[in-house]
Amino acid sequence: MNWKTFLAMLQRDAHVARRNLLPMLMQNLLQPLLLTFVFGRILTSTGMMQGAYKSVLLPGIIAISMTLSGVQAVAMPLIAEFQFTKEIEDRLLAPMDNHWLAIEKVIAGMIQAMVSGLVGIPAAWLAMGAGANLCWDHPLEFLAVALLVSATAGTGGLLLGCSVGQTQIGLMFSMVIAPMMMFGCAYYPWEALKNFPGLQYAVLINPLVYASEGLRGTLVPKIPHIPLPYVLVALAVLDTVFLVFGLKKFRKKAVS
Repeated sequence: MNWKTFLAMLQRDAHVARRNLLPMLMQNLLQPLLLTFVFGRILTSTGMMQGAYKSVLLPGIIAISMTLSGVQAVAMPLIAEFQFTKEIEDRLLAPMDNHWLAIEKVIAGMIQAMVSGLVGIPAAWLAMGAGANLCWDHPLEFLAVALLVSATAGTGGLLLGCSVGQTQIGLMFSMVIAPMMMFGCAYYPWEALKNFPGLQYAVLINPLVYASEGLRGTLVPKIPHIPLPYVLVALAVLDTVFLVFGLKKFRKKAVS
């Protein structure tokens, strides 16, 4: 492991992210903020939804922001560099093992996911208005969940970026990202699916379920949620699986 090269690449990605910080935040936060404003502000203020729904929605919106940001930060550059610009060829010649290049991209995606999540909390809260009662009595649990969620986004982006072809980008969003958001328990707690037992257990393969339920359990623990130990274990397992298969895909594409 060449730490100097690894840190130099990470610093380069951080520099590029800083230069594109505003467009990046707009890209990743616009849709969640619109959803927050419509469901958490308009529908609750008109009485079509109860005000307590704000506390249910806000952690889910944060989970969506972190997940989409991390996935896009890793997957989209990989698709472009492997299939369009071929920029990845220069990085593969760096004096370190190729799998560390993939890990560096995952870490860069994790950082962007954390930034989107931290920025998304006050932004969504302002868009939603008063009524979202968040609890900050469990900072360590929140940090653990946030780190695992960002890791899931980064490793998931690695796997998608090395698996999707240039003609399948639209299919990735329509067949993977969109269903993941709809059935990721971001807009409702997992407990709300108890009347659909088959669906309730089928959605457990969705990483966003654990992201939403984990953040909900740390920020609004009074709302029914999946127990945090189960969430932490599930996220850790998903991180490991995504990283292992993502590295295999990355090595295969790097060699080819």
